[in-house]
Amino acid sequence: MSSGGSLLSTSLTTGDSANPRVVGGHGVWFRLSDGREVIDASNTAAPLGHCHPEIIEAVRRAADAPVINEGWQWAEREQAADDLLRIAFAGEDWAGAVRFFISASEANDCALALCQALTGRKDLATRERAYHGGAGLARELTVQPQWHGGLAGAAGGSGAGGAGASAAPPRLATVHELTAPAGARVTGQAAPTAGTDCLPSARGQLASSAAVLLDYSQGGIYHSPAYQDRVAALAAEAGAYWIADETVTGFGRVGGWFQFQHGQARPDLVTMGKCLSAGGAAAGAVVLSRAMLDRLKGTSWQSYSTYRSHPVAMAAIRAHLQVSSREGLYKRAGDLDSVMYGRLVEVAAQHPSVARIDGHGLHWTIELHGPDWHSWRGEDANPLASRVVARALAAGALIATSGEQTSLFLAPPLVISDAELGQVFDALHHGLELADAELAAGPQPAPASRR
Repeated sequence: MSSGGSLLSTSLTTGDSANPRVVGGHGVWFRLSDGREVIDASNTAAPLGHCHPEIIEAVRRAADAPVINEGWQWAEREQAADDLLRIAFAGEDWAGAVRFFISASEANDCALALCQALTGRKDLATRERAYHGGAGLARELTVQPQWHGGLAGAAGGSGAGGAGASAAPPRLATVHELTAPAGARVTGQAAPTAGTDCLPSARGQLASSAAVLLDYSQGGIYHSPAYQDRVAALAAEAGAYWIADETVTGFGRVGGWFQFQHGQARPDLVTMGKCLSAGGAAAGAVVLSRAMLDRLKGTSWQSYSTYRSHPVAMAAIRAHLQVSSREGLYKRAGDLDSVMYGRLVEVAAQHPSVARIDGHGLHWTIELHGPDWHSWRGEDANPLASRVVARALAAGALIATSGEQTSLFLAPPLVISDAELGQVFDALHHGLELADAELAAGPQPAPASRR
């Protein structure tokens, strides 16, 4: 975490050289303060790229709307819900209704609380390495330790209790972590959950849980439809709700409108955000099943917010759905999956610093040899992944880190051209040369401590 002037800020990537100042953008390109233009290669909030003219026009038209809070009826809000179900959930007859939120974190928090209220259970479940947001119960199910809303810093961090104290805030709920299918398509690691007898401890974990919240990409885990369907079956057997978190993978990131559609099971609730409005405004949503709506008859889901369903957000969502549907962009990542796979096979073969590569469509994680992903606490001001990113940036592509020390992720806008994708891989190869050289040189002595 760093402070620039009056702004207390944070970054997925540490170090100024790997975290440039952006002053503009168009398509898949960022314009930087030093005058350069670089490809945005890691931005799941921008499926249509930057400054898409139809998103801009929709936001401009909505800017003259009155101040309409969530409690008042607004035709555009109702139309946005209709569009979401009609377009992105076409053929999904089980989908019943939409509730809009300001972010996916808020959507996840409220969905989890609803499941607790309906079941009378407090415990919750997710998989290992999960990330579901930074607010309320969503933060509780963010089990990646470095993203728990606490503190990180030198000497392992220090909390309010002084040096050596835990830097994580107190927990709000008991969270059960299901075994993660941490295999890898490209580099060949086997998933520990493969086979028909996967998740042997899940029955016990779900028996006391109100819900299990599954995402499809966080922590570099891209589980299979079979894993999803097994968790869904176990949740139903245990009387727990299954929530599909499509914050990253929704709206075409992995091919098709949503990742859950690649399996047979269908969720009780679907949460989304980030890419929902194609960057036009902050927005999140929950889609509830018809069965869930039946459970809510005679009740009111008591959850209210002034800026939810803001007219600007509704306009951006509707424009995004129209553009993606009309141009088939929600299919494009699926079409590029084999291309990405082939290029990343080459990356793994050419760079000994690469330990693991996995992903689908246009979302991939590259893990380098080095400290385990979950050991990062912010002690290293310039970790290996950030140095690789800085070198790739110098070659023309902004790639983000995930897991801080040794992980990178690739997630360019869905509108990226073949030529631009080639430039991203050229920059990635350039960046990984640094990691290869450091691996060949062997471990370096730690710097002498300052007194």
